This record gives sequence, structure tokens and C-alpha cells, in this order.
Amino acid sequence: MKLTTFFKDKTNLVPLQWLGVLLLLLLCSFTEPDFTWTTPSQNSSESMPCGGGDIGMNVWVENGDLLFYIARSGAFDENNTLLKQGRIRVRLSPNPFLNAKDFKQTLKLNEGYVEIYANGTTIQLWADVFKPLIHLEIQSKKKISSEISYESWRYKDRLIRKNEGQQNSYKWAVPKDLKMNKDSVLVSENQITFFHRNADPTIFDITVAQQNMESVKSHLYNPLINLTSGGKMWGDNLIFKGIENGVYAGTDFQAWVFKSKQATKKQTLNIALEISQTDNITQWTSNVNKTISSINLKQDKKKNIAWWNEFWNRSFIRIEGEASDVSRNYTLFRYMLGCNAHSQWPTRFNGGLLTFDPVFVDSTFVFTPDYRKWGGGTFTAQNQRLLYWPMLKSGDFDMMSAEFDFYNRILKNAELRSKFYWGHSGACFTEQIENFGLPNPSEYGWKRPDNFDKGLEYNAWLEYLWDTSLEFCQMILETKSYNNADISKYKPLIESCVKFFDEHYQYLASQRGRKSLDGNGQLILYPSSGGETYKMANNPSSTIAALKVVLKEIGNDSLLKKIPPIQYRTIAGKTMISPAKTWERKNNTEPTQLYPVFPWRIYGVEKDSLEIARNTYLYDPDALKFRNHVGWKQDNIFAACLGLTDEAKKLTMLKLANGPHRFPAFWGPGFDWTPDHNWGGSGMIGLQEMLLQTTDDGKLLLFPAWPREWDVHFKLHAPQETTVEAELKNGVVTIISVFPKERQNDVTILIQN
Repeated sequence: MKLTTFFKDKTNLVPLQWLGVLLLLLLCSFTEPDFTWTTPSQNSSESMPCGGGDIGMNVWVENGDLLFYIARSGAFDENNTLLKQGRIRVRLSPNPFLNAKDFKQTLKLNEGYVEIYANGTTIQLWADVFKPLIHLEIQSKKKISSEISYESWRYKDRLIRKNEGQQNSYKWAVPKDLKMNKDSVLVSENQITFFHRNADPTIFDITVAQQNMESVKSHLYNPLINLTSGGKMWGDNLIFKGIENGVYAGTDFQAWVFKSKQATKKQTLNIALEISQTDNITQWTSNVNKTISSINLKQDKKKNIAWWNEFWNRSFIRIEGEASDVSRNYTLFRYMLGCNAHSQWPTRFNGGLLTFDPVFVDSTFVFTPDYRKWGGGTFTAQNQRLLYWPMLKSGDFDMMSAEFDFYNRILKNAELRSKFYWGHSGACFTEQIENFGLPNPSEYGWKRPDNFDKGLEYNAWLEYLWDTSLEFCQMILETKSYNNADISKYKPLIESCVKFFDEHYQYLASQRGRKSLDGNGQLILYPSSGGETYKMANNPSSTIAALKVVLKEIGNDSLLKKIPPIQYRTIAGKTMISPAKTWERKNNTEPTQLYPVFPWRIYGVEKDSLEIARNTYLYDPDALKFRNHVGWKQDNIFAACLGLTDEAKKLTMLKLANGPHRFPAFWGPGFDWTPDHNWGGSGMIGLQEMLLQTTDDGKLLLFPAWPREWDVHFKLHAPQETTVEAELKNGVVTIISVFPKERQNDVTILIQN
């Protein structure tokens, strides 16, 4: 292969005013192609995502009706179901969508809205990035009338049925007669107000009692008490028609129907959403009205389009040829993450804000649109992390604060657990953690031996598993290097997380014997866990790698000296990373012996002991047995980080192939639910690592695991506040831009012949 490298320096543009401006725009601007369907959909599983800020919508046209679900991050009910805010149905007369030969439904990525066109009628639907507002704009060449319905399945109390408890925190242990409480709906001439106000007691109260923490209950953060979620829908040209009943996807609903006062060429529908913990509904209503009073439709739309333009110019990956779908799906999934960019709550791994009727995922799950597996207010840390690691290289730093702030809010509760149960300091963050920082009650265990450690989850998968919080600590630390972020408010969180391991494992050792450290003066990480896989582990390599990296990053040398070394083993004459010093059983299929490769990057391309790490990937019997591309599997990432190009290519093609539904980035259910967001996140990470990696001494490694036959143009971020834009075309590498300029000297091109 002929390999030539060119550098293009933006600062040396021809100093002609208009030519300079034009060239600068061409170099600095990047637009994503629209994504279009030319036929209507059959049901909600063929919906298209749309959103912004912290609002997500599933949008589709079915039997001539435009429908969309509304979801907003943080709308947790008393059982910790993440509620949809309702379904909207729009029916036009004369109907332009029935038998239309020119139908188009387009996700306008650069503008952040969905546009639907047929027979001279255009509908644009968008969510405001900066305010909790949804706008629907209808424009037609001829006057048309509309009938717009707000549809709700929570018009009545609903008993939680068998298997339906997976949508909330009770999961498989639903109490008898547990209900999903109905919403309140108020109608006036041209508007409808709808809201769900949490009743007492909530799952917070039940969990605190179950976990014997009632004596400190008043000190615990509680995000569910008095939480009210809902909103108001209105249109100036609407008048209330009446209430109708119906069934969709096996679930009955009521529809509050509005119709046009008169036929017009232009019509608008607006929806203001509000989630807040207020003492009374009057205050909640006041908050809604305040949002409504802030609307300036024309200016708001321009501001939103500008935000999406900037979003796409932060970073991109565009592949041509056989792998073009890979980069397209990467882009579509990044858009889905962008719909929750400004949220108080992290994007959920099990569908985000974009779940649809569950019967289209599993035909036996004839449940309401609120259903998803693995809970609504329960955050599985091992899965959540995969949504947030790729945001570093994509430059979406503003989207990461939701996850960091989530941990900061529940820090006090996690610290109280340690003090209450064991009498020592440090934050104990478990897996399957509730939005109030305590373990999920069903994972904690409703039927526990009386003498079992009250601070421990009575769960074969999750016991002694609490090191995933260190990944979020490392993400926080890396935002300092990537974006010069002010991370001062998170320092107590990071310090508390590492302190827990020091104090807790000395505490456990002191329960077994006279000495709290081993003969080398180091911690004995036992009992511990290599993810959910290697249980009752002694010194798991995944935990050791995590502590070594974070402690080195924060400069805690005294504790760093107490961390034991990563464990090795030899199989068939090949030295490789061991999952742990010892372990008693295997419970899952995640090869955590490769975690020192990713996320901890102790081993990798142009790093010491690369052969040991490659041996682990290529020859470890568990790593081979567990290998897969589905869901949260990370094999594509491991392969990329180890420079195994053929493996990375094969697994990435599988990981980022079209999903089973009409929208190609609706993967799943995998091990979780659809859309499977940790499937998409792990796909993003692997693709990024194929293109750009960095070394400890600051080198920028381009194309470390990239197949030379894939033409690509990309822009990604790197540590030291660096961005790299480069292109591979017909075997020629062009470095378009490296910022800051002096970082050009750190570029090393690694592409295999």
C-alpha cells in the first residue's frame, strides 16, 4: 500500500476575505446526511427517535395518523417506573398520508427535528434543547383541519401483572395488589393538563425499611417524595371535542380529543413538560406556566438548530463503502444520546427515552408503554458506564455531567451505608443502585438470613461488586484533561470512593484475623468480585487495575502502595492476565481479566506487556468462551485497544450492524431491553478506539486497529484538550487538523499494510 501523509493547517488559508471565509466554513463545518423513510410505519416498533434537552419521542405514521410517544428523563413514579408522559395522535382532514406516493419521514440530524411530508403538507416535530417544550408545526398548501388526541393508559389505576414488575424496582418480587396509580387530567377549551403525583409510601420508604436504615432515614436523599411529572398541551386553533376509548398494542387507553376551530394552512401544537418535587400542585402548575411564558417560537427554533449544528461539528466518523452502515449507525445512536444532553438524570442503558410498546419486543409482554426490563429508577452501573465512556472522544462533555451529578447527589447516602453497617468511612456504591443511592431492594434480597451482613446484597451476581463507581471517577478525571473541566465539586466523591476500598477491606481482614494487611503491607481484596463473573474472588485484576489508575491520577501515593499487583497465570505456555488470584465460581460471561486493557488502559498499543494482554484476548479459555458482540459485550473494544485489526473489524461490523427494527440503531434486546443503549455505547467506543488511541506519554496514535480498505473521515477528541481530524482515502492518510497545533508533533500513524 502506498502511504502518504499530508498536513493541512487552517491557519495558513489564503488571505482573501471571501475565499478565506468560504474555505474556513468548508474546513470547520460538517453536516450529517438526513435519514429518510419513504413509506409509513406499521406500528410503534417502526418509530423514529426525536428529542432534545431531556425529552425523547418515538415518532411514526400509521394508517394515516401521526403518532408519537413523549418521555422525559426523571419522570419516576412511586414504584420507580420511568413513566411515559403520554401518546399524541394527529389526524388531518383531508388526510395527506393515506396512499401518498410522495411520503417522506425524515430525521433532520443537523437541525434536530423530524419532518414528515406528503401531498403538499409538511409537519415538523421538535423538542427544545434548552426548555422542556415540544413543538409541532403543520403547514399545508391547502387549508386542512386537524383532530389531535392526548392518549393515556394511566386514566385508571392498573394492577401490576406477573412479569410487569420488571419496569419498576420490585422486579420479580411484586407485592400483592401493587398498583400503578392513575394520572390526573384536566381539560379546558383548548388545552389539557396531565400529571402524575407520587403517592405515599414510595419505593424509597419501602427500601429504607427493608435495609434497616430507618434510624438515619431523615438524613437520606429522597428524589421520589412529592415528585410530580406531566405537562400541558394546547393549540390556539383547537377546541375540546370529547373523550374516546381505544386499544393500542394490547393496552386500553382513553383519548382526550381536540379538533380545529377552523381549517387553516398553518397550525401549531405545543406541549410544556414539568417535573419537580413540590409541596402542592399549585406550585407545579406555576412552573409549567413559567415555561410557557418563555416561548418565542422563531427564536427558540433558531437557537435549537444552532445547538445541533454545533453538536455535529464537535466530532464525527464517516466511513465509505462496505462499512458505511457502521458509521451511519454510530451517528444515529449518538443522536439518541444527544436527546438527553441537558438532563438532571443519566440516560438509561435499557432504552433511554425511546422505548416503545413491549409487545413488539417480546410478544408475551402485553404491557403498557411504560414497560422496560431492569427498572426505571434503577441504574445498573456496569451498563451505564458504556453510554458515557464514548462521550470523551466524541467531545460531548456537557452530556457527561448528568452521570457525574447522579453520583454526587447520592454520595451522602452511600457514605451513610458504610458508616451505618460497618462503622467506617467511604462511599459504598453497589450495582443495581436506586436513584436514591441504596441497592435495588429485590437485588438486596427480600428473603435474607438473619445473620447475613446487612450492608451486602444477598445476590449471587452482585455480592461484593462495588468497583464500577471507580470508572465514573476516572471519567471525571479525564474530563479535566480532555476539556479542562473544573472537577473540584467531584473531588470528595472520588476520594470517598477510593477510601471505601481501603477502609472496608482492612475492616474485613480484621474480622478474620489480627492483621488488616498482607505480608507485603498491601490490601487483601477478599471477598471481592471480578464484575458479575468471578465471584468470591481474591484480588481481582479488574479492581486492582481500577484502584491503581485512579489513585495514580489523584496522586494518592500512600494508598497506591497498598494496592497489590495485577495477577497473572500461564496456560499452554502463554502468560496472560488472570481474573484474580483465586475465585470460587463463575456467575456471568464478562472477561474482566481484560479490564486492565479497557477501561483501565494499563495494557495497549505501544505499551509495555502488550503480548501478555494479547495472549489474554487470544488464548484465555474464558475470554474465548464468552466472546460475543451482543449487548454490553466489550470484545470489539478489547480487540481495538490491543491493535487486533481483523478482530476489531469483524466484531465492529457485527456490533454496529443494523438492529432488528426499522430504525437501524434500535438494537436489542440483548441482555437488557430495546433500544439497547449499552449495545450502542460499546459499539461507539470500539469504533473510536480503532481510529484514535493515546499513550501515557501523550502520543496520538492514528488508525491503531483500522482496516486499510475502509476509507474514512473523522474528527475526535483526545487528552490535553486536543482534537484530531484526519482522512484515509485510497491508502492515503491526510491529517486535516490537529488542535492545538503543537500536538501535530505527537501524531503517529499506525495502519497495517
